[in-house]
Amino acid sequence: MSFASLGQRLLRHTAHYGQTGTRQMSHIGSLPVKYPSAVQITHTPTPFSTTDARFFNKSTLTVSGPLGTRTMAIEPFVKLSMEDLGGESQVTVQVEDSGEKKQRQMWGTTRALINNCVTGVTEGFSATLRFVGVGYRAAVEEGKLALRLGYSHPISLEIPQGLKVSVPVPTRVLISGVDLQQVKLFAAKVREWKKPEPYNQKGIFINDETIRKKDGKKK
Repeated sequence: MSFASLGQRLLRHTAHYGQTGTRQMSHIGSLPVKYPSAVQITHTPTPFSTTDARFFNKSTLTVSGPLGTRTMAIEPFVKLSMEDLGGESQVTVQVEDSGEKKQRQMWGTTRALINNCVTGVTEGFSATLRFVGVGYRAAVEEGKLALRLGYSHPISLEIPQGLKVSVPVPTRVLISGVDLQQVKLFAAKVREWKKPEPYNQKGIFINDETIRKKDGKKK
């Protein structure tokens, strides 16, 4: 490799990573999160948990909106700044040392989680379960989700607090809530009872999920 080529590579490396050899910016983390006047965001030094030692040194961020309230833990090295833009506001995320790997990773992660909180309390999240199979159906009975999937008895699942579950038709279940992770986890829990199988393509499908059909064994 010529000295000219080596010099060009070093210049590109320095421009991308900085003099210390570590990435200095988080492209996601540096983007501000904008939110409407109907949403209130407060950041307090109160520990996120007083019973779990993992959160003793983490502060609490509270996001409130028309659909509910979300809270999340903020790392001690993460700095948040709020700005009123007139009609809407924005929160900007920064870290103390962007050259440190963990801080740089949490920079983008924190920004993404805050954005999810804002979306959750304004628009909400949802998942649709499709029941494909003869006799497969669901219903909400006495505050629980009842599944009939060909077993000798129906399956009854507690609906987690904070989620809304409706059954517009017996083969469709709509799960909605302000917490994206909670919505996904409950949808996955329901799906576990009858995972889609590739031969007859029956089972519980989430949203637009599809599976490749397999041919049965030929004699």
